[in-house]
Amino acid sequence: MTSTSITEDSIKSALTERLGATHVEVQDMSGGCGQSFTSLIVSPEFAGKNSLKRHRLVNAALKTEISQIHAWSAKCQTPEEWEKERASTGGNDGPPLDGTADGKVEGVSQ
Repeated sequence: MTSTSITEDSIKSALTERLGATHVEVQDMSGGCGQSFTSLIVSPEFAGKNSLKRHRLVNAALKTEISQIHAWSAKCQTPEEWEKERASTGGNDGPPLDGTADGKVEGVSQ
């Protein structure tokens, strides 16, 4: 199996294409080595689905990519949920950064 380089842009493109995502933010939390990513995914495909079903959709859409990285987390919202959250937070949303130091996984170097 040939390993391809997984990047923020490649994940963003895949999610936009495969899930019809209207907004995607992806952050490489591994310091640039492409082994740990977090994301915010906004897609109408999530409407009427609970959190588990949303994450299963994302994992299925990124099956190949996820198999090549070490860690993956996603925040999945419908366009309506995203707009409501943006309004309440003043636009300061984004991918979850839990367990990081300034958005990077501790102990990882480039």
